[in-house]
Amino acid sequence: MAYLIKEIFYSLQGEGVNSGRPAVFVRFSGCNLWSGRKDDRTGIPCPFCDTDFVGSGGSGGGTYDDAEGVASAMAHILPPAREKDRRSFAVLTGGEPALQVDNRLIDELHRRNWEIAIETNGTLPIPDGMDWITVSPKAGTPIVITSGDELKLLHPQDGLDPAAFGALNFSHFILQPVDNQFLDENTRLCLEYCLTHPAWRLGLQMHKVLGIR
Repeated sequence: MAYLIKEIFYSLQGEGVNSGRPAVFVRFSGCNLWSGRKDDRTGIPCPFCDTDFVGSGGSGGGTYDDAEGVASAMAHILPPAREKDRRSFAVLTGGEPALQVDNRLIDELHRRNWEIAIETNGTLPIPDGMDWITVSPKAGTPIVITSGDELKLLHPQDGLDPAAFGALNFSHFILQPVDNQFLDENTRLCLEYCLTHPAWRLGLQMHKVLGIR
């Protein structure tokens, strides 16, 4: 199976527990919850989505015939001065990476000593072997991944109560304000919820604050 990738780039992780950590991001094209076209935005589970995951027009994007090609492209953009004995950190994201990520890619990245994180909406199964699993549920979409490292819930979403996820087997629970025209109010709601529900911590999009990718 070929991999259709929107872009591959090096930056800092801007969200969740790994915020501030240098990483190579692999943004896979396509999503099972939205086509990515503005004309199809009405009625989708995540109308706040602001990610361009259509096609392969970004830096490093393209169709890769095999896992070796993806891994080589990732290694190519790592800084030469990185510590040679430290595992490089990869973030597989989208779109919805679970549509394409398979055991071949996971095995190849591990062979090259990558630590692998995935950011998924949780509605599709993912291969075994992930080193870090972030699930970000969307309203009206039942999740099949009920355990992992962090559950990152964008809040508020109509019909989606954070309390519905409290019993799931995640190490960290992150409440992140929806970034739309109501961002200030959404941030206030997240603050109030975290203060009254200490199992949750506030998550902010650091990369937007810093003006980086």
